[in-house]
Amino acid sequence: MKARNIIATALLLVGTHLHAQVGQIYNDFAIGANGGLTMNNMTFSPTIKQDFHLGSTFGLTARYTCERYFSAYCALQAELNYAQLGWKERIETSTDTYQRSISYIQLPLMARLGWGKYERGVMGYIIIGPQAGFYLGEKETRGTTDGTPGWTEETLRKRPNHVTAQYDLKVQNKFDYGITGGAGIELSTSAGRFLVEGRYYFGLSDIFHNSKKDYFGKSANGTIVAKISYLFDIRKKQK
Repeated sequence: MKARNIIATALLLVGTHLHAQVGQIYNDFAIGANGGLTMNNMTFSPTIKQDFHLGSTFGLTARYTCERYFSAYCALQAELNYAQLGWKERIETSTDTYQRSISYIQLPLMARLGWGKYERGVMGYIIIGPQAGFYLGEKETRGTTDGTPGWTEETLRKRPNHVTAQYDLKVQNKFDYGITGGAGIELSTSAGRFLVEGRYYFGLSDIFHNSKKDYFGKSANGTIVAKISYLFDIRKKQK
């Protein structure tokens, strides 16, 4: 019994020591702004040939750092962003051009793990979580490569697989949702935190109705995002 008590006490002490080393509680809160570039295309079924639609994104960022677990800094991050998505068609049978720009308010809520220098240094991190988007408006642009306005009937006749149902068809589902994730680098200085990040958004919803009677079975966003952010600490853990 005495040996068991010694072993139990030793295990308790080791466990307590490991917990102190492994889990370090933080209570830090930072806010700031972000901005960058979006490169979007749509996953259509039937398919439509596309090039990336280029747009902008900007908004607000809030981050709560709650724990250091082993060498990883764990945080939750929420954003409120404006983003320009849409698609740009690749028309190879004429000089016509077509682009649809769709504006959203986006709300990603992400888990973040970072490794490196939390204070006054460089940290690498990964980030992932769900994202919701709310439709604001859209703009359809038709033209020609030489800059003159217009749209020829030849374009409609020669579209691959005769897919033309998207033209003049307004966004039908105003709520967009999916998964976003990426990686970046953060530089912490006395003036604040500067971040450079790449991210991908995988849309799980469709912008057009997708029942058996509808033309498109799939019409989901897929977005590459490159952005920079600036954060400043408004609450930090007591040392």
